[in-house]
Amino acid sequence: MGKNLKGKEIGQGIIQKANGRYEARYTDRFGKRRSISGHDLKDIKKRYNEAIYENDKEVNLRENIKLDDWYEKWMNVYKYDSIRNNTRQYYNLVYRKHISPYLGNFYLKDITNLKVRELIKILDKQGYQFETKNKVKILLVDMFNKAVFDEFLRRNPAKGISIKRDKEKETRVLSLEEQIDFFDCCKGTFYDNFFNVAVLTGMRIGEIAALRKEDIDFDNKIIHVNRTLVYQKYEGDDKKVFHFELPKTKTSLRAIPMNKQCEIYLKKQYMQKNIVKNKAPAEKKVEKQFEDLLFTTKYNTPINSQIICDAIKKVINEINLMRDITEEILPFSCHCFRHTFATRCFEAGIQPKTVQDYLGHATLQMTMDLYTSVMDDHKKSEMERFNGMIEDIKEMGEEIAEQKYRDMLEKSNVADVIDIGDWVAV
Repeated sequence: MGKNLKGKEIGQGIIQKANGRYEARYTDRFGKRRSISGHDLKDIKKRYNEAIYENDKEVNLRENIKLDDWYEKWMNVYKYDSIRNNTRQYYNLVYRKHISPYLGNFYLKDITNLKVRELIKILDKQGYQFETKNKVKILLVDMFNKAVFDEFLRRNPAKGISIKRDKEKETRVLSLEEQIDFFDCCKGTFYDNFFNVAVLTGMRIGEIAALRKEDIDFDNKIIHVNRTLVYQKYEGDDKKVFHFELPKTKTSLRAIPMNKQCEIYLKKQYMQKNIVKNKAPAEKKVEKQFEDLLFTTKYNTPINSQIICDAIKKVINEINLMRDITEEILPFSCHCFRHTFATRCFEAGIQPKTVQDYLGHATLQMTMDLYTSVMDDHKKSEMERFNGMIEDIKEMGEEIAEQKYRDMLEKSNVADVIDIGDWVAV
């Protein structure tokens, strides 16, 4: 029972706030928290009871269907035309692998909050991380919300489930020494230009793989990112094939300034592309839509992330051949170049908002969350720089003060009997 400011019970779900206003809270059948507030307790009780009645009244539910059937309806009606192909494929994978085997044959009305929690528990015992469990929950919440809206369900059974985050994994970033060693070793290799463009721009691997000559503006020193290349099996495909997609988010459509080094490697890649194109074997015929790609394999075919990761592995193995086991470079993925770029930007004093624009992150918070440790180090170095400036100001002030005293004492004809330095110090 709720109470007023004097401790008197005023009704279930109703409280009185410090400012005197009454507030009634409840959860609607979609699982969303609602509130009603005002100064008139009688009116609040009336509106609260009406809301509860409307929320709990019998809904004439449609036919009872199984979750597998509802997923097909939900995907075709609500999602198919509003999400990217690779996102749709990912949803299908999550549902078929993690949800359908456990809940697919249950009728919607028989799926309870307990059953959803049991599914999350099963995934946890199987060793799945937060990202997978949370994606399952998000998928179910949206599916059930639409089922409530379309009157297949009265309430959303996936609401109110909290999933504990895993211990944060440290973002892999190349140290300065690792970066120097890696790029020294990869000089002259086929993917040298690709590696350098990746670490000098922070572009995603798919974005680099999708670059065409017309995307590079050497006059204005700009790289235009307007698409990405994905290697996936879509509906209708017999196997994984290459597809062009729009970048990950709207903010991923961006123009990245190129520095002098990046310009050099892009121009080198222009020359390499022409050589590869002329030498490509006739049997390795390239689809027309991929003919103008700037970065390709030795056979002038498109690049995927696995090809780049394999090339990285070869360079690392070459470096480690001559090293003691305690000094070996640890393996890293191609995405590490993106993290390394961002880290070097912060170390150079570039503002987080600018780094966000370079990376194409949807929000500044995303950038800050990814590079928390880097930002902490940056804050410390900035404070050290600030302290150094304060010390310089202090020293400058003392020199000015000493000079003023010298001038004053000289005018008073006592400078020769007083040790000015000692006097000022005192």
